[in-house]
Amino acid sequence: MTSPLLDVQNITMQFGGLKAVDSFSMQISKGQLAGLIGPNGAGKTTVFNMLTGVYQPTSGQVVFNSKSLTGLKPYQISHHGLTRTFQNIRLFKNLTVLENVLIAGHQHIKYTWWDIMTLNKSFSLEEKALNEKGKQILNIFGLYEKWNEKASSLPYGEQRKLEIVRALMTSPEMILLDEPAAGMNHSETHNLMELIAKIRKEFNLTVLLIEHDMKLVMGICENIFVLDHGVKIEEGIPSKIQSSPKVIEAYLGVDSETH
Repeated sequence: MTSPLLDVQNITMQFGGLKAVDSFSMQISKGQLAGLIGPNGAGKTTVFNMLTGVYQPTSGQVVFNSKSLTGLKPYQISHHGLTRTFQNIRLFKNLTVLENVLIAGHQHIKYTWWDIMTLNKSFSLEEKALNEKGKQILNIFGLYEKWNEKASSLPYGEQRKLEIVRALMTSPEMILLDEPAAGMNHSETHNLMELIAKIRKEFNLTVLLIEHDMKLVMGICENIFVLDHGVKIEEGIPSKIQSSPKVIEAYLGVDSETH
């Protein structure tokens, strides 16, 4: 039996007397597109923070590609191939669109400080390749024409796209998307749904997303995990989640469009 790409084993996050997440477990196979849902305050972003080293779990462990990530810092976890976007946009707003993208790509460069100082062939070739890769990914997201504009000048929806592009520049095996459709209208959300499915295929990615837009979640996720008050109350395919009384009570609501 093939091991899961991501194996989350009973992780708990305790802040003083409060358990924000309690013994949460989750397995995601390579290539899967999964969702993590739950009401506000359920602990979803806390789970992402534990997976990516922002928080160290009080107990339990995170295994990625058969290697434990527990205790590693965010940049080390990114080097292992697990990266993320944030619920609140965290771009370098005074840098250009391309500069934002290149910053993420620099974690894999091999040239040295001496190569930089002398501007030699090794430096030139790697920088050229990095620039080309950045522009290619920007083109996929429809942002190529704006590569030299400041990130702060982009409309909100395009800033969210740029965050995904920046994450992809780290050459991840798995990407965690924290509310990628937040603040988007219906048309933008539909386009994003198609884009997530496209990049998953083109970049051979495994994807886990947190999202409140149930149509997006039910439309693209193959497996869904449901949190309520820090505890996993359900997991399964979209049809199972939609019909689960526990989920309907905790999150979706009896009158939800998706029910």
